[in-house]
Amino acid sequence: MATYENPRLVLDSSRPPEPGRVSWRSPSNIAIVKYWGKRGIQLPQNPSLSLTLTAAYTQMTMEYALKKDPDPKIDLTFFFNDQPHESFQQKVTTFLTNVAPIFPFLRQLKLTIRTFNSFPHSAGIASSASSMSALALCLCSLEDRFFQTLNDDAEFDRKASYVARLGSGSACRSIYPYAVLWGETPVVPGASDEYATPLHELIHPVFKTFHDDILVVSAAEKAVSSRAGHALMEGHPFAETRYTQARLRTVLLVEALRSGDIETFGQIAEEEALALHALMMCSRPPYLLLQPGTIAILHRVRTFRQQTQLPVYFTLDAGPNVHLLYPAEYAARVRAWVEGELKSYCEQGFYLPDKVGEGPIEE
Repeated sequence: MATYENPRLVLDSSRPPEPGRVSWRSPSNIAIVKYWGKRGIQLPQNPSLSLTLTAAYTQMTMEYALKKDPDPKIDLTFFFNDQPHESFQQKVTTFLTNVAPIFPFLRQLKLTIRTFNSFPHSAGIASSASSMSALALCLCSLEDRFFQTLNDDAEFDRKASYVARLGSGSACRSIYPYAVLWGETPVVPGASDEYATPLHELIHPVFKTFHDDILVVSAAEKAVSSRAGHALMEGHPFAETRYTQARLRTVLLVEALRSGDIETFGQIAEEEALALHALMMCSRPPYLLLQPGTIAILHRVRTFRQQTQLPVYFTLDAGPNVHLLYPAEYAARVRAWVEGELKSYCEQGFYLPDKVGEGPIEE
């Protein structure tokens, strides 16, 4: 198992780097086969497969300067939406401390991070995926700037995916474009539990143009965090059955993505969404994140699909908000339907039109 620990990545204090900054925009992703249950240090109990989004993203800028004193503690000032955010600062400081063996130079720097999201955080739209992937990309950019060790794009991305996973499992998938696999499966040679594997060269073109309209039923912070939800899979009465089910669905989904089988894709997306929330409702203690507006939208999606024969499907992340998935060619009709019928179920009428995208952008 790789660790990427490298004690040689230490700055020469006699030739200190000039103060500078790195900046990345990294997207969220929506899992079709869900990651729910982990082992070890952020390793998945089953493979997951996601679509990388575009409009739902985190923008992160990391400013750095060499410390004036040799204090080995992480020195971080953190701003979210231009305001100090104590809990986020504590979380990121802990993460940077944990990855300092991978990036020893972090202990030599005074850091300031400025970040904002294009969507509500902690509401079940994978804000940890976009934020922790952006952070991992910034760290790898610093390493390459200081030491020229990550000139190979594939190695840069692989290391960023590995590091992102340590902060948030699903974040490892946000490093890559279009469709991404995380976790070992026999149908994708080289797939790993330690970092994600891009599938963009494997998938049918129709899935590279897919839309995902995120219907924000509630922008409030979830009552039960995803971290707590993962922990409740330990000792869950249906855990092993679930992991077997997810492995099988991953095989079926990979084939559907290859062949352009939209119907099978949509069937798996909806089954996985409902399975995820069924696991929550069967946890010990059980809990429920779905809201009345969520249920109403799900019923209307199925009715609309039956009446129009359009391939419009839903999925859910670990929250009450609904993702509408459909090919780009139907965007005008679906958006008109969303405006006319579904928008009223969204908090303050807010939804985020999104689509599958090309992955992170260095800025």
